[in-house]
Amino acid sequence: MSAEPRHFTTQLAVIGSGIAGFAATIFAINRKIVTAQVGNTGAVAYTTGYLDLIGRCGGAAVTDPWQALASLRETEPTHPLCRIPADDIQRAFTEFTDFLGACGLAYSAPGRSNITALTPVGTLKQTLCVPATMVAGPSALAANALCVIVDFKGLKGFSGAEVVANLRDRWPRLSTQRIVFPGMERGELYPEVMARALEVPATREKLAVALNAVVGSARVIGLPAILGMHRPDHVLAELERLTGREIFEIPTMPPSVPGIRLRELFQQALPQRGVTLIPQQRVTSLSFDGDGATLALSDSYGPIRVHAQAVILATGRFLSGGLEAHPAGIREHLLDLPVTQPAGRVDWYRERYTDPRGHAIHRAGIEVDDSFRPLTREGRRYDERLFAAGVILAHQDWIRSRSGAGIAIATAFKAVVEAERFLAGR
Repeated sequence: MSAEPRHFTTQLAVIGSGIAGFAATIFAINRKIVTAQVGNTGAVAYTTGYLDLIGRCGGAAVTDPWQALASLRETEPTHPLCRIPADDIQRAFTEFTDFLGACGLAYSAPGRSNITALTPVGTLKQTLCVPATMVAGPSALAANALCVIVDFKGLKGFSGAEVVANLRDRWPRLSTQRIVFPGMERGELYPEVMARALEVPATREKLAVALNAVVGSARVIGLPAILGMHRPDHVLAELERLTGREIFEIPTMPPSVPGIRLRELFQQALPQRGVTLIPQQRVTSLSFDGDGATLALSDSYGPIRVHAQAVILATGRFLSGGLEAHPAGIREHLLDLPVTQPAGRVDWYRERYTDPRGHAIHRAGIEVDDSFRPLTREGRRYDERLFAAGVILAHQDWIRSRSGAGIAIATAFKAVVEAERFLAGR
């Protein structure tokens, strides 16, 4: 016997559980729009926690992302970021990071210049905002501070020796030590388990003793990103108090703790603010009629129907399932929206995977108008009630330009502003 569907009614439905989907939900509830967010797991857990706007342009690192954005408007006017005023992008980043800070996950404020941040392997990247637990790293690098990178016996995916080797020329006063994590003397270690262990005061006290025993006269310590899961700012402050030294985190290889922190923060904070959140479930159909939009999905308890006045499609690309690659081409799976893409599979990739010009497949996506409403093959709006945001949009290669979070946050902001205007006019 099949179960009866459970029904939810909302003003705005956000489809997608990546940065774009969560950002859209944050912007919506800040505008007092009744919101439901649904969709299968996004790629949030695979992020480093850094929020890039534009990190690279023309193959070179970008120190001024706003100037890079101005240049991009000249060379790639159809790029999603080029269709949004710079002031709105700044406001979007500020509103997004303010929300995270209010939930206990502080970030550096979006400034006029990029921050030179450390990657898991000790290379450098340019990003606009970093978690507060990582701020001291770029500052110590710039000052060539005496610093020790500490890693742990049994921890895979992070090597202090590798970080030091790759930064030797830029940071000559950097060294490394390896210690045993308290209570985990044997076997393989996992960053998520270590992070949760450090939420216990006794574990922090033992780790502080172990750190002070190996760092000598260094006043700065770099650690893999393990400083707690739900209260990292508190864990950082306590560990700095116990050691008497400045401490910063470096992301580990994904899935990493900073990404998991974001995902768990969203999943806990949004329902507390009135959001109907249905994560980990893929929307199987989306239809529009005279009464609005209906989303169909199911969970272990049976079918679910979400009825909304407007919808934001933020389903991502291939990893998140927003786009699917088939022998005949690339397809948007939910509404079969037309996808701008190379003429054939032979044109998806260049001969060398590391070609600095990038690959055509990475610029595939759906077309939208200036209000970020998806378009049909004839160039008409698919439906007045449908908007789109994130890397599902065409004409951008977020991988090559290091702009994934920027595209997600800025286009989510624009989509919500337009959805709010539509809802107000009903």
